[in-house]
Amino acid sequence: MKEFQLIEHYFRNKGQKRRDVELSIGDDCALVNPAENKSIAISCDTLVENVHFLADIPAHALGYKSLAVNLSDLAAMGAEPAWFTLAITLPSVEPEWLEQFSDGLFEIAEYYGIALIGGDTTRGTRSITITINGQVIKGSALTRGGANNGDWVYVTGTLGDSALGLDILRGAKIVNTDDKEYLINRHYYPTPRVLAGQALRNLATSAIDLSDGLVSDIQHVLKASKVGAIIDVSQIPLSSSIKANLSREEALSYALTGGEDYELLFTVPESQRGAIDTALIHAGVKFVKIGQICAGDKLKLVDQGEPFVPVSHGFEHF
Repeated sequence: MKEFQLIEHYFRNKGQKRRDVELSIGDDCALVNPAENKSIAISCDTLVENVHFLADIPAHALGYKSLAVNLSDLAAMGAEPAWFTLAITLPSVEPEWLEQFSDGLFEIAEYYGIALIGGDTTRGTRSITITINGQVIKGSALTRGGANNGDWVYVTGTLGDSALGLDILRGAKIVNTDDKEYLINRHYYPTPRVLAGQALRNLATSAIDLSDGLVSDIQHVLKASKVGAIIDVSQIPLSSSIKANLSREEALSYALTGGEDYELLFTVPESQRGAIDTALIHAGVKFVKIGQICAGDKLKLVDQGEPFVPVSHGFEHF
């Protein structure tokens, strides 16, 4: 199968159709028409086999996750998903694999109303590169740089499940049969908090998605905002599945440093705490207060007042 046949069969004229897409796949460039008074939020991620995903990951899960991790970046900015491009590198053309990959990709694309508008295919080590575009009202985007001394620190969902799921797949951990499928699926099928991010606009002072682990990712907020933070690890939200299979200390280390949760960490001033409660309940997202921003530039982890040191320190790209 030739390149253009592959694109035509598996990717063109599939998924979400948007009225703001003037010209999509099939020309040298796509043409889109952004809404008036909107800024365009743009992010790009590359996933490489045996670096970001295991070689035997189901194709459906890889298609889904490839877009989910990019949608999580839009969520952290409070942006509405709009368009994305896909560059896919494959060692060979496998029709069944491509069918399942595109099914997973378009399943999540349809759910979040985002359209595939272009991309590229080539031969080589399997990798997926997605450039995603969203829209946000000018001046309302969330960033990493707005946290202030005294703001409260929150996270959505539960942490550590994805990292434990990965270790199960690697054979590094054995868990109860009842919990195994849940934990693996949290690794394969993360939930980008798109609606939560939009609900946080004009309420939160900063936000970031948790891709490399809480300890690593919160440092980006602290550096950009020129502040410090105190995090009480006893408040970290843990699922019943992770608590049933790990000691408390090990579960907390997964939650703090495991990575690939794709939940949101955000900061809120005292004056907006009530509004946050209402906004996120309406968005259907669970969230927990885990600490507070403070003066300085250091992250301090405590466990009910006592210093806490996690076992590892988050994912490193290089």
